[in-house]
Amino acid sequence: MIENWTKEFIIQRLLAITLLVVLFVLCFQVIQFFIVPALWAAILAYVTFPVYNFFYQKVKLSPSFSAAIMTVSISLIIGLPLVIGIFILQQEALSLISNLIYRIKVGYLDVPDSIKDLPVIGQQVKDILWRINKNPEGTLEAFRIWVQSHLYYGKVAFDVVFSGLAKLGMALMTLFFFYRDGTSLVRQIRQALRNIIGNRIDGYIDSVGTTTRAVVYGIGLTALAQAMLAGVGYYFADAPSPILLTIVTFIIALIPFGTPFVWGGVSIWLLSQGHTVEGIGLALWGIFIISWVDNLIRPIVISGATKIPFIIIFIGVLGGLTAFGFVGLFIGPVVLAIGLAVWREWISQHKNEIFAPQEVELSAPQAMPPANETE
Repeated sequence: MIENWTKEFIIQRLLAITLLVVLFVLCFQVIQFFIVPALWAAILAYVTFPVYNFFYQKVKLSPSFSAAIMTVSISLIIGLPLVIGIFILQQEALSLISNLIYRIKVGYLDVPDSIKDLPVIGQQVKDILWRINKNPEGTLEAFRIWVQSHLYYGKVAFDVVFSGLAKLGMALMTLFFFYRDGTSLVRQIRQALRNIIGNRIDGYIDSVGTTTRAVVYGIGLTALAQAMLAGVGYYFADAPSPILLTIVTFIIALIPFGTPFVWGGVSIWLLSQGHTVEGIGLALWGIFIISWVDNLIRPIVISGATKIPFIIIFIGVLGGLTAFGFVGLFIGPVVLAIGLAVWREWISQHKNEIFAPQEVELSAPQAMPPANETE
């Protein structure tokens, strides 16, 4: 009787576990597309939650109205630069393509002499330009055939852009509910994790919060400062489309040590166009001003607030970017921060066992019995 009851209990447990696994897999399939937008919404809601509390607690607005104000504000902060950047990029692309087609038609496509004088590839560039200018109609026809045969890549690019915009819209919609119900949601998550791990989870959650806020502020402030300084340099160096270049610099500056690829590329382009003073001036501005922002603000804001070595933050940012995409810039450091918190807790718990001198009991040797004396 007991054996039958035990078998039924084991079968019920296995069925329950199987159903839970199936339910988890199905839920994951359903929400897979919304995971990244939800993570972005959670990060934005967490770092800006004090502003929401200002409207909710200080101004005494309702939770829904406060959440709506914050969601609209974040949407404008993100949306306006995005729309302006897309518009400027479209105008620049149309201008570039129109100018290129015109030069090909009149048979006057050329590049600066500094490029044609480059070793190895200089002669190849001259040969290509000679063939294009010799037969402009054939070149345009070949270009049209190439575009028609590669329309698939345009569809792929359109799908990527559309998917990104859909995720952005989903993140902004989710952001409203994170503002309005964020406190209750965090309380439920804390209790659920406390049921599994115990009270130590509070320390881990505090570590996650501190790291997330420091990483977002550190990366965001650094990127904003570098972009603004770079924009000043682009303006005075008379670089083309300084606003667009500033937006691109801000996006690239989110990646540690990525900014030199932008202002460095612009400097090289200015030098190739014969603007020697402007190119050298922008390079010096980037080396001595823009780059030092990355070396000062990011370590101070992130490492100073989290007490985590900057090398771990750096590895977390780049590793997270590789593993999870753009949102990994913030997930990677948080994951390593949790791991470091667990490591430090384990070390502190076993500190006495590891570093305490081991006491070894040495028993005194027993005296040998006296030998029998021969009488």
